[in-house]
Amino acid sequence: MRIVLITGISGSGKSVALNVLEDAGYYCVDNLPPALLPSLVDALVADGAAKLAVAVDARSAQSLVGLPANVKRLCDEGHDIRIMFLTANTHSLVARFSETRRSHPLSHQLRPDENPASRRTLIECILEERERLSAIEKLGHVIDTSELSANKLRAWITELVEIERAPMTLFFESFAFKLGVPLDADFVFDVRALPNPYYDLALRPMTGKDAPVIAFLDAQPSAAELLNDIRTFVEKWLPSFKTDNRSYLTVALGCTGGQHRSVYMAERLAAYFSPTERVVLRHREQS
Repeated sequence: MRIVLITGISGSGKSVALNVLEDAGYYCVDNLPPALLPSLVDALVADGAAKLAVAVDARSAQSLVGLPANVKRLCDEGHDIRIMFLTANTHSLVARFSETRRSHPLSHQLRPDENPASRRTLIECILEERERLSAIEKLGHVIDTSELSANKLRAWITELVEIERAPMTLFFESFAFKLGVPLDADFVFDVRALPNPYYDLALRPMTGKDAPVIAFLDAQPSAAELLNDIRTFVEKWLPSFKTDNRSYLTVALGCTGGQHRSVYMAERLAAYFSPTERVVLRHREQS
């Protein structure tokens, strides 16, 4: 059975991800206590189900500690398991809860020593949830949704689900430093030292995927040198990450606005590695 396990911080888009998987034909279960996961899989296999998506959150705090063991057991039984951990910065989470006017799931839970008349603030709930989930964050692929629209998150989830089982997937992601560094990045390269096409009025409305911008940066010796340095670094260390049984490696390229230089570099790197590696290309600041 193919199993997609979705976990992460409340407000980071788990419901959006689960809806995408439901539309893709997965049997979906929300807020399942992790201790029940093996029993659910056994029951669905007996019924002939082939695909399952399960969302797990911090409300199941007591059984979260057993999740790694349950995942290992299911893998040993031959199931194809993928784990996605969705997160976002606190500022984005607060804004989302404010927009939807929904309460945080942990706001309804009392600590043993907590006065029933008191209620934790949203910030306190978010911090406690991060602490509860910290042990399982590294089990899967981390997706930072801080600057993602719902549509873009849907596209990313769809892309991940369609990737067949492989030793490792190499992600190249462009982004804007002014909007924050992606939380899911394993390596971050700053390409702001390159000449900026933004200051050419003819190039300003374009992106690093447009031919005139590509020609502009191709003509810069510093762009070729930096591209070669990053490419060499990734090539050198890629085998080590494969040996470490990593499923994903994310290389983020950042410039000021996330439109020209970072996009150009991500495109160039993706094109270079695509013939030999499983590559996914992302441009965070482009719709």
